[in-house]
Amino acid sequence: MNRLTRLATLLTVLQNKRTHKAEDLARRFEVSVRTIYRDMRTLQEAGVPIGGEAGVGYYLVDGYTLSPVAFSEEEAQALVTAAALVQQQSDASLKQHYGTALEKVKAVLKASQKEAVDLLEQRQGPSVLREQEATTWLTDLQKAITQRQAVQLVYGSAGGAVTERAVEPVGIYFTADHWIMVGFCRLRQALREFRLDRMKAVTFTDQEFAPRFFDLQHYFRQQSEG
Repeated sequence: MNRLTRLATLLTVLQNKRTHKAEDLARRFEVSVRTIYRDMRTLQEAGVPIGGEAGVGYYLVDGYTLSPVAFSEEEAQALVTAAALVQQQSDASLKQHYGTALEKVKAVLKASQKEAVDLLEQRQGPSVLREQEATTWLTDLQKAITQRQAVQLVYGSAGGAVTERAVEPVGIYFTADHWIMVGFCRLRQALREFRLDRMKAVTFTDQEFAPRFFDLQHYFRQQSEG
């Protein structure tokens, strides 16, 4: 990647997340930390309001936005392909929100790109999977994770028993068949997994829980070791 491309990509990356450490950016772009320092100075000298805080990282000052994003045909095709995968999911909320997001992307494409995307949509689609139990909780549970919002579940176990649980959602992932939420169960005082298709009812409370360290990959490693 040449420097001009790296600088443009850096701007996009900075806008996508609140803060970025120089070390993380250096690994991402496969350059030295010193090179990232130079790139940031170049952007600042060009008038981009980039702030920096020792031990925290670089960030874009609030209120600064980039020009509308332009997509290449290959990027648009990747999004259409992802749409086919989303249609295989059993959660209606995910399908709805991805669909509206994709329509916004298509609206900014050039005419020739729109034609290619339309053709691709006609020629590819999801494979036929076994029937799945429909769910509607996914996007709301994602919001509960980011806002640290406790939820009240009416949950059915594999054996058919139904219980009520107060849970602090911390993570979510998809298996070959269903979505699973990882949450701190206040009843069991431990992390537990809850399948979305077994949730009979979900009440989103106004209770904000304290920050809790959780990394999904670290969680998977612990599960495999223990």
